[in-house]
Amino acid sequence: MCLAVPGRVLDIEERDGTRMASVDFGGVVKEVCLEYLPDLRVGEYAIVHVGFALQRLDEESARQTLELFAELGMLQEEFGDAWEMAAAEAGVEPMGAAPVAETPVAEVAEVAVEEVRDR
Repeated sequence: MCLAVPGRVLDIEERDGTRMASVDFGGVVKEVCLEYLPDLRVGEYAIVHVGFALQRLDEESARQTLELFAELGMLQEEFGDAWEMAAAEAGVEPMGAAPVAETPVAEVAEVAVEEVRDR
């Protein structure tokens, strides 16, 4: 699956004439192109799809969307290792890899689900 996921801009730099950012997606940091949102600033949120920031988003909407994605397991599906997830579903622990339940995305998902349940 390939989702458009909200993320928070951590830093911005220009590389080879292209404005790029490190973006945090609930614990997973990826490099993102800012060419479609040239005025996006550090600390702001944007919806990112296939490595491109497409739309600015307020923090509350971003947080709610990330919590919903986490509750539905969509963050793990989007950012988790497909081989590890397949092994876990088959009940086999992959060699040399942390179990899926111990990955940062899984931890973020668990915290988000607990927060939603507490409401």
